[in-house]
Amino acid sequence: MAHIDLGLDEKAHPGINGPMRFRPETAGPLNALAEQLLRAPHPTLTPGERELIAAYVSSLNECVFCCAAHSAFAAAQLPTGMTLVDQVRRDASSAPVSAKLRALLDIAAAVRRDGREVTVELVDAARARGATDLEIHDTVLIAAAFCMFNRYVDGLGTWAPQDPQVYAVAAERIVAHGYRAG
Repeated sequence: MAHIDLGLDEKAHPGINGPMRFRPETAGPLNALAEQLLRAPHPTLTPGERELIAAYVSSLNECVFCCAAHSAFAAAQLPTGMTLVDQVRRDASSAPVSAKLRALLDIAAAVRRDGREVTVELVDAARARGATDLEIHDTVLIAAAFCMFNRYVDGLGTWAPQDPQVYAVAAERIVAHGYRAG
């Protein structure tokens, strides 16, 4: 049970869904941010890669709901699906991703620990592996936003389903309709 009375059935509206229904006036901007960061057209990073960054940060933050949700959302949009997501979550340094994406994941992990841990060396390493300033910017913003989303979900003590199928169904909806469809 959430730390506050959200006035709804948490099992029908798990994780971030309950708080967003509780405060729809803040849900709109938060969903718009997620839509822009994770799904909007991007010149180089796919929605699957951006969702993977969100899932990775959520995993590092041990946010059960966001990790499961965004892992499913990433898997639904990546050619090797959940296999790759699990490999990245287990050990990003040895996961079969491009050197550029690995460097971006390193930046995301640094942001997750403390934004000041994003060093010139990390940025230079990402650039040396082909990352653009836009990709570095967007990685930092995705990681920072997911620290906020993770803390929103966990700070209110929301309920997270254990059944992976729940997240797979949500992934179908997100991939088809986006975050604004609520």
